[in-house]
Amino acid sequence: MSDMHSTSGWIEYMADDVASAAKFYAALLGFEIKDAGGGMDYNILHKGDVGYGGMMKMPAPAKAGGMTPCWLGYVMVDDIEASLKALQAAGGRSYMPITDVPGMLKFTPVSDPGGAPFYLMQPMGPPPSADMQPKEGSPGTVGWRELMAGDLDREFAFYSGLFGWKKTAVHDMGPMGPYQLWSAGAKDQEGGMMTKPPHLPRPFWNLYFNVDGLDAACARATGAGGKIVNGPMEVPGGQWIAQGVDPQGAGFCLVANAR
Repeated sequence: MSDMHSTSGWIEYMADDVASAAKFYAALLGFEIKDAGGGMDYNILHKGDVGYGGMMKMPAPAKAGGMTPCWLGYVMVDDIEASLKALQAAGGRSYMPITDVPGMLKFTPVSDPGGAPFYLMQPMGPPPSADMQPKEGSPGTVGWRELMAGDLDREFAFYSGLFGWKKTAVHDMGPMGPYQLWSAGAKDQEGGMMTKPPHLPRPFWNLYFNVDGLDAACARATGAGGKIVNGPMEVPGGQWIAQGVDPQGAGFCLVANAR
């Protein structure tokens, strides 16, 4: 299995009102949002001089296919055409044709068999150097990726079969079932998966954003028009988390070393 079948540092937000979303997340996470330029209807999330995410208006085909405002992560592959065919054969879904950004990358939004959306991406050049990426763990960056799956066993087999992801530890969540930790190879633990609770309307990926203090971040979120729907709560390892919904209905999650 190629070592490029891994999570990418790039993240993306899609919604109808990008300007409002930019204000909300700038207030919450300290992003600086800059127009990508070059005639592209795309905004780049910056921390200092480093760009590591994007915001865009929900494409009409994706919206027609049932996508709602959301944060999406990327999975890097070395042959996007072959990976897309394998994904569809394994029960995944494609929302749009592969888009080619000449000389940079190819990408397409997809979902797993349960319907949780994410991106496939094939870089067309060398990976970015370390000084062109935000420092791991810095405020505003993604510290954890969590799948609320339609079915844990089915979805883990899907991601493992396509991308070679490996099970690490597992936590017993009692009536909620197991919480399976996983690694894509970059580090020992990159995220978790569990079968979603029945009250959640659909499967999805949670992106947990690092913040310096959880209570202050929750206050910023509610002050900017968002809602905290779960937490703050302490998790194994001593970190604190909270889960929220932004003014357009997209979920976001926060993680901090201190409350």
